[in-house]
Amino acid sequence: MGPLPIAFVLTSFEPGGTERQMIELVRRLDRSRWVVHVACFRARGGWFGRVAEAVESVAEFPVDSFKSRRMLQQMRAFARWCRGLNIAVVHTASLPSNVFGLPAAALARVPVRVGNRREINPGKSLSAIALQRGAYTCAHAVVANSRAAGDRLLLEQVPRRKVAVIPNGLDSARFLARPPRARLRTIVMVANLRAEKGHDVLIEAAVEVLRRYPDARFELVGDGPMRDTLGALAAQRGVAGAVTFAGHCDDVAARLAGADLFVLPSRSEAFPNAVLEAMAAGLPIVASGVGGILELIDDGRTGMLVPPGEAGPLADALCRLIGDPALAARLGDAARAQAHAGYSFDRMVGAFEHLYLTHLARRGVAAPRAQELAAF
Repeated sequence: MGPLPIAFVLTSFEPGGTERQMIELVRRLDRSRWVVHVACFRARGGWFGRVAEAVESVAEFPVDSFKSRRMLQQMRAFARWCRGLNIAVVHTASLPSNVFGLPAAALARVPVRVGNRREINPGKSLSAIALQRGAYTCAHAVVANSRAAGDRLLLEQVPRRKVAVIPNGLDSARFLARPPRARLRTIVMVANLRAEKGHDVLIEAAVEVLRRYPDARFELVGDGPMRDTLGALAAQRGVAGAVTFAGHCDDVAARLAGADLFVLPSRSEAFPNAVLEAMAAGLPIVASGVGGILELIDDGRTGMLVPPGEAGPLADALCRLIGDPALAARLGDAARAQAHAGYSFDRMVGAFEHLYLTHLARRGVAAPRAQELAAF
C-alpha cells in the first residue's frame, strides 16, 4: 500500500506554542507513509511558508465565528475537500479547529479523526468548551500534551478510551551547553502576553528583586493583548527601566543562551514549550507549580516551583538563585539532562504515527506491519 492522505486543520500560521508543535509534526512525518495536506481558516502568518513548502497542498476555509451561516458552509466545503482527496486521517490542532474539523470530517466519513487538547481552558467561555466537548464525540482519539490536559478531558467526560497523552517535542540540537556563570542578573520570560501567563505577577515580584539586586534585568519575549496594560503596570510600580518588552522572537534559543535565569509564573499551563526549551538550554528555572509544569519540573532538582499568583515567593526564589550561582548551575544542568534524554521531535512524531496507524488498522484501512508498530 502506498502513502495515505492525511490532513491537518489549523486556524492560521501565526507563531505560537501549538503552532510550532503542529508545524514540526507536519514537516517531519514520514513521506513514505503519508501524503500531507493542510486546511486552515486563514492562509497567512509568519510560519505559513514553512508549511507550504513541506506539504502537498494548503486549502483555506475562511471562518470568523462559530455562530455564522458561513461556518456551516465552510464545514460542508471541508467535507467535500476531504472526500475529493480520499483523506484517511484528519488531525485538528486547537479548540476552533476541533469544533470545525472533527464534525466535518465525520460528515465526510474520514476513517480516522484525531482531536487535540493543548491547554486547560484559560479564558474559554462555557459555550466554547461545550462546543468542543460536542466536537470530541466525532473523534476516535483526543491527544493531550500532558497528563494535566488529559485529566481535564476526563473531567469533561471524554471517554478514557479516547484519551491519549503525547508530550511536546523539541529540537535539542538548537540548544547548546552553556558554561556556568558566576553572576546572574538577566531574567527571561518567554510567553504570549496574556493574562494567564502571569506577567503581572513577575512585574510585582520585580519590585522586591530590584530592591535586593538593583542591577537585575527582566526580558519579556512575546507579543499579545496585554502589552499596553503590562507596560503601564511596570511604570506604575517603578520598574519600567529594568523591564524590556522584546516582542516576538523567531530565535528563542539565542534569547535563552543570552539569559541567566528563566521564569514562567503562569496561572494555568498544559505543557509549556517555553519551559521545555529553557530546560534544554540549561537555564535555572523558576515556575508556577501548575498543570503540566509539575510534570516537567522536579522542585529542587530541575528547577524551583512557586505558588501561582503570588509575587512574594516568586521574588524570593529568583533572589535565592541570583545569590547562589552554584545552586542555579546544578538545577540548570539537571534540567538540561532531563530535557535532552526525555523529549525530542522524533519521539513525538513517532508516537503520533503509531496512533494514526493503530486506528487505521482497527478500521481496516491500513494494516501496519508488525515491525513498524514494534519500532515505535
